[in-house]
Amino acid sequence: MKDITIGQFFPGDTLMHRLDPRIKLVAVLLYIVELFLVKTLCGFALMAVLLAIAVAISKTPPKTMLRSLKPLLILIIFTSILNLFYTKGDPIFTIWKLTATWQGLEMALFMVLRISLLILGSSLLTYTTSPIMLTDAMERLMSPLKALHVPVGELAMMMTIALRFIPTLIEETDKIMKAQMARGADFESGNIIRRVKSMIPVLVPLFVSAFRRADELALAMEARCYRGGKGRTRMKELKFSSLDAVTSGAVLMYVVLVTVLF
Repeated sequence: MKDITIGQFFPGDTLMHRLDPRIKLVAVLLYIVELFLVKTLCGFALMAVLLAIAVAISKTPPKTMLRSLKPLLILIIFTSILNLFYTKGDPIFTIWKLTATWQGLEMALFMVLRISLLILGSSLLTYTTSPIMLTDAMERLMSPLKALHVPVGELAMMMTIALRFIPTLIEETDKIMKAQMARGADFESGNIIRRVKSMIPVLVPLFVSAFRRADELALAMEARCYRGGKGRTRMKELKFSSLDAVTSGAVLMYVVLVTVLF
């Protein structure tokens, strides 16, 4: 559990940390959209280069970035197998009634690259942006929806709290598992069905802890007179600088170039 880093924020003073969170959020959305538009290995290579440059600027350790893939490793493998055996095309080999194809192999490779780069890009956003700044960015970007009476401030706060609670719940799960292992619980032996059943005693105290934390958070917010986005002030106002303009222009040009060429 300690290897899961989704939703964590690592403070720093790099160029990536100083960027306007709105620019980072829009850049990540463009990056994700482009990952689904790219259809060639050269295109994925260029997208990987862009991500590598961003990681280098943020000074985030590559090992930390790769750890963000661990929670979804099973999903990536399962999706790859489905694409390998259920995509029609020229056969490579056959196992029982399942036939792997060259087109399926290509599709599986693209799917692995797409999901991996998507996770890494999204993780870099949370690694370099504090929850408060991320909330402000979401609220500002969704502000046009206020004309439709959408509670933008509340939605942004809900999404940020959910993201922030991921590492907290992971830490709580790790503590519960260690406590039960000290009392003789076994989470590692047996087949996959037995392992899943052994996790059931962990879920009950985890849900109880989650509801207790949610209640404590609600009481703390009420004690501080939190009333949603209406009339809410900010200690640090978001300002669009020349650095943000140059960065957004460079990212947009890069994405357009990849789209046109690949």
